[in-house]
Parts: sequence; structure tokens; C-alpha cells
Amino acid sequence: MDAAPLLVKVCGLRTEAAIDTAVAAGADAVGFVVAAGSPRFVDAATARRLVEHTAGRVTTVLVTKGLTPEDAAVAARAAGVDVLQVHGFDRGEVGRASALFPRVWRATSSLGADDLGSWGEELLLIDSPRPGSGERWDLGALQVRRPEGAWLLAGGLDPTNVGQAIAEAAPSGVDVSSGVESAPGVKDHDLIERFVAAARATP
Repeated sequence: MDAAPLLVKVCGLRTEAAIDTAVAAGADAVGFVVAAGSPRFVDAATARRLVEHTAGRVTTVLVTKGLTPEDAAVAARAAGVDVLQVHGFDRGEVGRASALFPRVWRATSSLGADDLGSWGEELLLIDSPRPGSGERWDLGALQVRRPEGAWLLAGGLDPTNVGQAIAEAAPSGVDVSSGVESAPGVKDHDLIERFVAAARATP
């Protein structure tokens, strides 16, 4: 059986033009951040507008942090996204979110054995040691202790290193945000195109 195709997600988008660039480049998913304090933050009305602009062309993901499972699910429904991505939840909170919203992705910055197991989420995202910082993981650690099921690699990826990271870690997909920016929160369209092309070019 052939392996599932690599999933490429471009996160932290704030404009319609950036969405169009990611879609045209061949991304599978785009993410909108409603976590307060992030340079990529968008408010609820903007998130809804951007989701409507995406118009089902790719998977839409609402990235949350600091919300209860109930409030996160309400925000995801209000935005009209396909997927709710949660950061900082424990196992019970992931279960509550999954009962309230049909598709939940869980992000973790830990490589502990329990954190890498399935908590009932659709997909696990291995985030940077400091999410949003652009810091990279020691990929050797992921070769020793691998997540269960489908997972995305994030943290410090950019067009110059994503190919090597995919080859070394063999994730189900990759997620980029700061690695395709000209300044915090400002997406560079050329870097988005180069990132997706580099990820797709990896055997």
C-alpha cells in the first residue's frame, strides 16, 4: 500500500492574498490563530471572513490556546473551520473538545512518552519547544521516540530546511508559520511558494 501523501499546512495567515498564495502553491491546510498575544492573532470576525474566503479549497484550521474546550469549540463553530487545533490541553480536555467538535488536532511541545500517544485527536502536531518562536527540534529525538498515528512536524521549518527535516523525521506532514514570514505575523508570499515546493519535492 502506498504511503499517504504528505500534508502541508501554512499557519498564521491573516490576509486573503496569503491564503490565495498558499492554495495556489499546493498547501493542504491553512491555519488562523485566535490565541491572544500571538503576532499572528486574528479576531473572530476576521477569522470568519478568512475562512469564507478560503471557500473549501483547502482544510481550514482554527488555532487556539488559553481557552476551555467549550470556548474553543464555540470559537471553531463560529469561524466555520474544518478543524479545531488545541494547545496546552490535558488528556481530559482533549476528550471534551473532541466530543464538542468533530475534528480536533492536538499540539504538544513535549516529547514525553505519554504526550506522543493518542489522546483521541485526529492528528498530533509536534510544535516548537516554544510555540511560534521558530526554534527547531532535535530531530534525532523523534527518531528514537516516535508519535503514534498521524502527526505533523512544526517548529523552525523554512524553505531551506524542510526537505531535510522530512527526510530525517518522516512525519505525516509539516506545519510552517514564522519560517515563511518577512517579519513576525507578516507572511512572505515567495517564501510560502518556496516552502510548499520544497516540501513536495522531498521523496
